[in-house]
Amino acid sequence: MTAKEFLTNLPSQVPDGMLDDVETNFHFDISGEGGGQFAIEVSNGKMTVHESFIGVEKCKITGSQDNFIKVLSGKLNPMMAVLTGKIKISNQGELIKYAKVFGLM
Repeated sequence: MTAKEFLTNLPSQVPDGMLDDVETNFHFDISGEGGGQFAIEVSNGKMTVHESFIGVEKCKITGSQDNFIKVLSGKLNPMMAVLTGKIKISNQGELIKYAKVFGLM
């Protein structure tokens, strides 16, 4: 699995009703093969993934394809990834609010 595959498939993984009353915009800047720049907009109960930055982000996540996939697969502890600078998060509070929606918890 690549970061691009994970992010573009994310809307189909979110349980019904999970996006009700959610308004947010995340930017993912993933370097390396299988990465790219992505925006995930959530509005009016719908999640849309764009393969470019769209709008103003409430949270930006930056890292390499390798480290992103290691975090998703449980091979790299998310807190250690952030503390060691392998993954950078511009607004950790926003990510924590929606980590379950994004399949990170």
